[in-house]
Amino acid sequence: MRGFSLEALLITLPAILVAVTVHEFAHAFIADRLGDSTARLLGRLSLNPLVHLDVMGTILFVVAGFGWAKPVPVNPRNFANWRQGMMLVAAAGPLANVTLMFILGLVFQSGLIEPGTVPGLIVLTTIRINAILAIFNLLPIPPLDGSRILSGLLPAAQAVAYERLQPYGPVLLFLLVFLAPGVISQFVYPPVIWLITQATGSGAF
Repeated sequence: MRGFSLEALLITLPAILVAVTVHEFAHAFIADRLGDSTARLLGRLSLNPLVHLDVMGTILFVVAGFGWAKPVPVNPRNFANWRQGMMLVAAAGPLANVTLMFILGLVFQSGLIEPGTVPGLIVLTTIRINAILAIFNLLPIPPLDGSRILSGLLPAAQAVAYERLQPYGPVLLFLLVFLAPGVISQFVYPPVIWLITQATGSGAF
């Protein structure tokens, strides 16, 4: 994270907690509504951030600018249409982040919060983290949400072939995050800046 300091950390951590909690709660909520109670029975249908945090993903958010939370457990056998169900559950997380950032953007644009104040910095940082979490998770690399969405959109035969790549996804993601973060940044940050601009009317932070 650029300009790392204790003050920046104290502002960034609440933003991360809010973003990952909303993201994972949305996964759990939609899964539960579609008939899979796995997340609810395991205590993941919750707005308690502690049940959703992934230590490594949180650290990466602070030091690298992108990261992830602990995945919500889902049993696709409980869905009437398992492919559609998995796609909807996957899409719920990024959609919840985008929705939250636009709500916060309205609060910011209304003038209720001054941008130069500590509350203003927290709101702007929360908008930024939500944008990053949404776009990063839309990358079509397992186990990110984008891989589930793509699998649900592909024709059945192509989806089966794509699913065979699932076991190798975490290794590829690990290599990209730790050995080639610039590659991920090229795909993540342009749409992130666009989202921030749309939500706040400014992409300057």
